[in-house]
Amino acid sequence: EQLIWVDKAVVSTQSTGEHIIKAIEAIGKKHKEHIEEYDPTQGADNARRLTGLHETASIHQFSYGVAHRGCSIRIPRQCEKDNKGYFEDRRPASNCDPYAVTDRIVKTMCLGQ
Repeated sequence: EQLIWVDKAVVSTQSTGEHIIKAIEAIGKKHKEHIEEYDPTQGADNARRLTGLHETASIHQFSYGVAHRGCSIRIPRQCEKDNKGYFEDRRPASNCDPYAVTDRIVKTMCLGQ
């Protein structure tokens, strides 16, 4: 499992919890596109791992939550408390191309693509 932390490089230090949720919901609308980019086999490797069991989300359904390791995207409890911070996309495969994953996230969050 490759965790991608989206932090103040993309979600600015001026961001509030509302901005973070807006960014996560934009990613959720592009769930299929992200899954295809998150492993070199367009999701086939992740289909074996993202079962919804053993602290993973289902590959077929996008979810997010605070301090919830079974979600697609996890918001740390401290970030919720502070109403700012970062989130973790837990879906990328360990053999993902981190540049392709970052590109997909930035296109979704910053460019609306």
